[in-house]
Amino acid sequence: MSLSIGLDIGGTNIKTVVIDQAGNHLHQSTRSTGQHYQAEDEWVWKNAVRDVFFELKKEFGGQTLAVGISAPGLANADNSAITCMPGRLFGLEGFQWSAFFGERVWVLNDGHAAMVAEARFGAAKGTNNAVLLTLGTGVGGGILIGGELYQGHSQQAGHVGHTTVNANDIHRDATGMPGAIEEHIGNESVVRRSHGRFQNTYELVAAYQRGDHFGAWLWLDSVQKLAVSICSLTNLLSPEMVVLGGGITKAGEALFQPLQSFVDLYEWRPGGKQVRIVQAKFGEFAGATGAAAFAYGRT
Repeated sequence: MSLSIGLDIGGTNIKTVVIDQAGNHLHQSTRSTGQHYQAEDEWVWKNAVRDVFFELKKEFGGQTLAVGISAPGLANADNSAITCMPGRLFGLEGFQWSAFFGERVWVLNDGHAAMVAEARFGAAKGTNNAVLLTLGTGVGGGILIGGELYQGHSQQAGHVGHTTVNANDIHRDATGMPGAIEEHIGNESVVRRSHGRFQNTYELVAAYQRGDHFGAWLWLDSVQKLAVSICSLTNLLSPEMVVLGGGITKAGEALFQPLQSFVDLYEWRPGGKQVRIVQAKFGEFAGATGAAAFAYGRT
């Protein structure tokens, strides 16, 4: 049996999977990165990644094992390293995982990896053109065109979170964009947006559900801006489907019902066609699964 290993590297945890060609998970686990971010500590988290990789190689040895890594930041042209990721995981930028592991490793942006997972085995399986948005601390994403992941020039495509919904907003995101969608719905900005009343999206949604007027206004304002962003994407890319993943989608109908109402208001539907908005199949292991799927058959 030919298998593939996927490792998703985050600031807190390393999530790992082993999948077969059909996408079945033969293994999945989570391990701490050690939360070391300074120059003198970079080998702590790198060695943690290597340790889990060799443990899996030992357990599943004797079978053809492709290897993929999902991580924040922009990958290089040959998907061998992350070339740009300022401020997080010191030592990630430019690091050659293939040399470190002693075999070819394919490296993807984590949003791109999640798109691959959904396209190959998840909610977008069978579609040719789709967009994924991951709603969490910020907003990530990925684009599928003609059945293939579209990474674009400098592997920058799909960073939906850095597209604007309010050009006059005084707040700028990490890339310098004013009024970016991740500043309006990402978990990281909830305290600022709520003037300290809510500490996270979970608290905000709970307030909306119990009829708190301020909470309802703030949540629906966020969802309305998400709808505008989605409709802008459909005008630009004309996907068959928009897939929403990430922790904020755990809000369920509190997200999807008002979102659909706003999309009904804004979406251009020539000939009566409309984009399907669906929840992602994969949760916290989306990045690892997509990295493993991307590596499959390339080694």
